[in-house]
Amino acid sequence: MNFSCSLRNDVYQFDSVKDVLAKASEEKSGDTMSGIGANSSLERMAAKYVLSEIHLKDIYENPVIPYDTDEITRLIYDDMSQPIYNEISSWTVGELREYILSHTTTGSDLKRLSRGLTSEMISGVAKLMSSIDLVLASQKMKHQAHCNTTIGEPGRLAFRCQPNHPIDNPSGILASMKEGLSYGSGDAVIGINPNNEAVESVREILSMSHEFIQKWGIPTQNCVLAHITTQMKALEKGSPVDLMFQSLAGTQLANEDFGVSKEILDEGYILMKAKGTSTGPNFFYFETGQGSEVSLDAHLGVDMQTLEARTYGYARHWNPFMVNNVSGFIGPETLYDGKQMIRCDLEDLFMGKLHNLPMGIAPTYTNHMNSDQNDQEIAGMLTTVAGANFYMGVPGGDDVMLSYQDTSFHDDASLREMLGLRPLRDFEKWLEEMGIMENGRLTKAAGDLSIFD
Repeated sequence: MNFSCSLRNDVYQFDSVKDVLAKASEEKSGDTMSGIGANSSLERMAAKYVLSEIHLKDIYENPVIPYDTDEITRLIYDDMSQPIYNEISSWTVGELREYILSHTTTGSDLKRLSRGLTSEMISGVAKLMSSIDLVLASQKMKHQAHCNTTIGEPGRLAFRCQPNHPIDNPSGILASMKEGLSYGSGDAVIGINPNNEAVESVREILSMSHEFIQKWGIPTQNCVLAHITTQMKALEKGSPVDLMFQSLAGTQLANEDFGVSKEILDEGYILMKAKGTSTGPNFFYFETGQGSEVSLDAHLGVDMQTLEARTYGYARHWNPFMVNNVSGFIGPETLYDGKQMIRCDLEDLFMGKLHNLPMGIAPTYTNHMNSDQNDQEIAGMLTTVAGANFYMGVPGGDDVMLSYQDTSFHDDASLREMLGLRPLRDFEKWLEEMGIMENGRLTKAAGDLSIFD
């Protein structure tokens, strides 16, 4: 394979598929810090040109992390359709891009195509796309899933009500939960990040949230975002678990740092089928984000975007209900500013959808990033246009437990209103019965917690 290109009388030579993928990435501080990103805009352009001419067969035969040493690589390859791959193996990455963006290619076409693609192929084609390309391609793909409610139906936009509290105070959690619900947030899930990961503490939050949902007849699902093994212990002790959570990464090495493996995820899935309190068949909630492998020094010389694509290839094995991207969560050591954050959100939504996943986006940023609320709102609007399934709902947009900025309950309502989107079907009926919503718009009851007295 020829990995060289001449631009302005300079020859750019790349070492491997992995090197081309890294150098073709848009600028990200994490790749720069790792010493694998392009050294100039010209080198980046040369890498994109070389990447556009690489055949899918070349990528297939050269995974960025070998099959024998990484269970994520093995799962991606073992799960893909060989007959579909054989149909397209002679395509170049450039031809794959043209096919995806063609006005005659439908979402159904892409759903079938996805089964013959490795995650590296999906990462590669995303690197050749502009922001408008990513939005246009993402719009074509719509993926539904069902836990207690159905997410991803056309014309619907859901939100996770995230009533975190820095000391897990039950009254504080309940107050935030009521506020979020009063603004129409919570149809995706009522998901609480615990401060205390002790099993009994997690059990208390699970029971409290489940009892509140049952008392008010709310069509949604509960989730406490403790480590999967803690949730499994709570479930085995009889706690009500509608949706099981876990953070995932794109290398086996990083997942080992997370304390997770295919074996543990399989065990959790089987346990949810047997003892979980939701209807299913989609029982998992995964969170991912570009940069986790870099922050753990577990990237193995692979660029952040490609590792994120591999995370999606791993996640799709368990047919999750929700996959949430939180790329701006770490800080400037992985994404320096709002521009990098916005690009990541668009890339990740597209790549997740091309893996046939029900994707949501959390356009997050930390206060030590060179980013602000304007960047976040732009990312939210762009990814809503691109067809994200859900967003977070955080009181005031400021997570007091995790110390980062995310979409607020008010942002949630605005995104729905500006694009004429509705809550999930059963949840909208509940909002109307509670007097919170009428004809798709919030009423004066929005923000009034006394409706739950």
